[in-house]
Amino acid sequence: MRVGVLMGGISSEREISLRSGKEIVENLDKSKYEVVEIVLNSKEELISKVKDIDFALLALHGQFGEDGKVQAVLENLNIPYSGCDTLSSSICMDKDITKKVLKASNIRTARWLCVRNIDEIDYNAIEEFGYPVFVKPNSGGSSVATTRIDKKEGIEEAVKEALKYDREVMIEEYIKGDEITCPVLNGVMLPVLVIKPKSEFFDYTSKYEDGGADEFIIELEENLHKEVEEMALKSYRETKCSVYARVDMIIREGVPYVLELNTLPGMTKNSLFPKSAKGVDISFSKLLDLIIEHSLRER
Repeated sequence: MRVGVLMGGISSEREISLRSGKEIVENLDKSKYEVVEIVLNSKEELISKVKDIDFALLALHGQFGEDGKVQAVLENLNIPYSGCDTLSSSICMDKDITKKVLKASNIRTARWLCVRNIDEIDYNAIEEFGYPVFVKPNSGGSSVATTRIDKKEGIEEAVKEALKYDREVMIEEYIKGDEITCPVLNGVMLPVLVIKPKSEFFDYTSKYEDGGADEFIIELEENLHKEVEEMALKSYRETKCSVYARVDMIIREGVPYVLELNTLPGMTKNSLFPKSAKGVDISFSKLLDLIIEHSLRER
């Protein structure tokens, strides 16, 4: 089977995508697959570069990769691809829509508001959240242009900065607690990882630089683990995810809150999903095999 690993792309997360893609290429079983490295530099290249592959293994992040648009093109070309479909990718890429689905499904999440310009900033709502708050691009990833704001005076500038990366900006209640991530593979939650960033939150540097954060499998207290698992799997189902996704949470005083879902989580050597899979003796190479197998069955 001729497997094309799609990487690069046009989003602010291009460099992370390239790193993910190259490590996927290195770890794919060459005895099973004919592996083709496909670096995308523009939207227009996609159709010509994938025409001779049997399967698209997506290592793209952010805009035109994680937002369902590449998936839609591949569906029209009848090329099976890895991970979530067009609809769930679109839902989870939009943090505002994701949180609306979570709220409608009675899944606990931090309070938030979404704005398109500085005139829409509702300072009264933010006061109800209490400071600090996080300001972030609504459809961004990898914590690009994400800022912790400790007082009212910083909100407007943070929103302006985030609007450089997206048309909408989320202002979100700060939930102080322990950050965990719950990888889900084919509807089953893998071991939970706790994240201890060296900086004030799990920012770009913490995620992608060696030593930026301590990340390790954690054994939660039995009832808490059960609640976290139920929330992770319900979030996965309600946003219509398939094959695999990562559900990020914060636990405050024993109470878990869902932050967001990642439908194309990073696949670098520092990435969370492979670390979790390793905890149940699934090697990186085996994890990629399972993603391909489950994706082919799904498509």
